[in-house]
Amino acid sequence: MIRHRIAALDALRGVAVAGIVAMNVIAYAMPPAAYINPRAYGGDGPLATGLWALGFLLVEDKFRTLFAMMFGAGVTILIERGGAHPWRAHYARMAALFVIAMAHAVLLANNDVLRTYAVIGCLLPLFIRLPLRWLLIGAAALMLGQLAVSGYVAWGWLRYWHGLATGLTSDTGPLAEVERRFGADPQMIAASLAQWQESLPERIVRRMHDWPIQLSSIAAQIPSTLATMLVGVAAWRSGLLAGVWPQKRLFCLAAWLGVPSLVALAGMALWSIMTGFNAIVTAFNALVLSAPFDMMLGIAYAALAMALFGGPLAARASTRRWAAVGRMALTNYLGTSLVFAALFAAWGLGLFGMVTRGQALALGLIPVMLMLVVSPLWLSRFRQGPAEWLWRSLAALKPLPFRQLR
Repeated sequence: MIRHRIAALDALRGVAVAGIVAMNVIAYAMPPAAYINPRAYGGDGPLATGLWALGFLLVEDKFRTLFAMMFGAGVTILIERGGAHPWRAHYARMAALFVIAMAHAVLLANNDVLRTYAVIGCLLPLFIRLPLRWLLIGAAALMLGQLAVSGYVAWGWLRYWHGLATGLTSDTGPLAEVERRFGADPQMIAASLAQWQESLPERIVRRMHDWPIQLSSIAAQIPSTLATMLVGVAAWRSGLLAGVWPQKRLFCLAAWLGVPSLVALAGMALWSIMTGFNAIVTAFNALVLSAPFDMMLGIAYAALAMALFGGPLAARASTRRWAAVGRMALTNYLGTSLVFAALFAAWGLGLFGMVTRGQALALGLIPVMLMLVVSPLWLSRFRQGPAEWLWRSLAALKPLPFRQLR
């Protein structure tokens, strides 16, 4: 039973890593605005709109929630089992993770999350001993605080849009600014396409110089990401992620959180579609209004996966395969970025801006299939993935033995 519980948690982590692929492939394949708005790039016909809607409903930020939950739970597990000096080991791991994340962000990824995780990981020890109730209250307060701030800003934009639509204002300047960031602005699209023609050395120089923008991005993500990690801590300590909840309770939680979230998200998707993917409405839905429902659906996914992987699917070969993907989560996350850079960057195949949304998602299957094939084969010979070994070695400030299975 214990073995199944651990396998279920690893399998859930594997699903989270694979789900991130469906989000990241759009960020690698198209200009930034296309991530939330299909009108911006890649076609907005019925197929592209349908794929966007499915992504908005089922994928976008839900798997980021899962990934952050897994990180919060993982930090808690390692600190609980940390031996004589758990805090020293923890902060060494966070420092090492930040180094890896910086290399990842400079070389490969514009949307790296590991830097934020490393920073928030330094804060987590302040919270993980709190009672479960206070963990959840803290998570809710952080989420509501971020929603209040972003919602206040977004409300101003919605009022402006309403005034423009009803003739109360004729100033199109603000609309042009929103369109530039979240719509199909030709100049922004052209600038993005040109930027992806840079060589790898040119990218490194650019990324080394735009660190103020990167720092502001990390800071903006802290409240919501910390909230999600606190939920992960609570999910572990409550037994949800430890495999001790009965299946009926897990299925009930998944239904209670998942069904209303899907209904709300479907309404937002329909609103965006009915406005012709108006940049203000689409950005409001994707970046503000959907946030609590994304978190709720991510938690529902966790409950559903634990019920299945720890129950009827526990002995299946597919669960063991997903568990292997989860055990090599860092390797697979970084490896996905390498595959996508090789596909879309100018120093690779240079496919950025040359594919539709459907084609991009199809290409996203490549790293997922590699994860499912390579991870079990690797772990049949070694105890950990290469990135996991590097992480531990950096934390220890010395190369650790690369342990082979006997």
